[in-house]
Amino acid sequence: MRNLILVLIAVIFFGANSLAQGNLDKNLWCTAITSPELPMPVTSDDQASLNDPYEAQEQCFARALETNKQAQKTIKVMTYNIWNGFDWGKDTERKANLIEWVKKQKPDVLALQELCGYTEDQLKEDAMQWGHQYVQLLKTKGYPTALTSNQPIRLKEKSIKPFWHGLLHCETYGIDFYIVHLSPADSDFRLKEAKLITEKIDNSNSDSYIILGDFNSHSPFDANWLENKDELRAKLLGKKKSKYSNLRNGEFDYSVISEFLACPAIDVCLNRTETKDAFTFPTKALIGKYSATKKSVERDRERIDYILASPKLAKMCNKVQIYNQEATRFLSDHYPMTAVFYLGQ
Repeated sequence: MRNLILVLIAVIFFGANSLAQGNLDKNLWCTAITSPELPMPVTSDDQASLNDPYEAQEQCFARALETNKQAQKTIKVMTYNIWNGFDWGKDTERKANLIEWVKKQKPDVLALQELCGYTEDQLKEDAMQWGHQYVQLLKTKGYPTALTSNQPIRLKEKSIKPFWHGLLHCETYGIDFYIVHLSPADSDFRLKEAKLITEKIDNSNSDSYIILGDFNSHSPFDANWLENKDELRAKLLGKKKSKYSNLRNGEFDYSVISEFLACPAIDVCLNRTETKDAFTFPTKALIGKYSATKKSVERDRERIDYILASPKLAKMCNKVQIYNQEATRFLSDHYPMTAVFYLGQ
């Protein structure tokens, strides 16, 4: 018992000393509060249970990150496809619920897709509710993307053509953000978009960039899980006479994400999520729409939303979360995801 008390005192002192010095290192912090054999988990539940040591660890780390955000300069980055701009502004209940949920997550930077019907003033009004006074909207027609932040945003580029929906390139927190919404209809078109974006990144000579959004694409890292989804493959094949196809030679297409990985860009989910638990589409909100059923929604789960970071930033990523649980199941047809980066003092 005496040894146990001494260990607990040492743990408390270690944690307090680390916080006081503003030197929160995730690995050391987790070692201090749990066994080194326990991995840093990625939860899909907003309410951590103190009865579960893994959940308690997550809760403790989250509080520490929030306490040290200013001194440590950690930033929480989120991407969210909000589904047809809340039915072009008509679904006010879903909009209010999504805004309230985003507020609770406290992201520092938020990339949005499908802001259909939005103006910049409308985006500013929404963003202020989750604590962001800076916004950039790609366009006001079609399917816009946007970036909001609690720090100033510098617009680098708004490019509509030759992209399907467009490309928004901004800088905030000293990081170049490329907000994407690639073609939902054709793998060849997506690959062309990917090559255009990676060329821009290569020409920028930047080592601090994040590519995020709705890629409508599959990762080669998910192949073992995806290849057994015959019904999803058949659905993505499209109509026989259509000039578009979401497959490549009748098979799942991994070329688009591979193009980004070769940029190079690192998939921050790697080694932080289980493949089968990392799906971002579809949600239960689609049940009864577009011929979707409860069975097909659960069967056809796929990961098509990503946060890809430059090698420099990927090393600084210390937490990833995909919120594919009950709290977000009716907020959109996509699930949101976040990544936390430690940028130093």
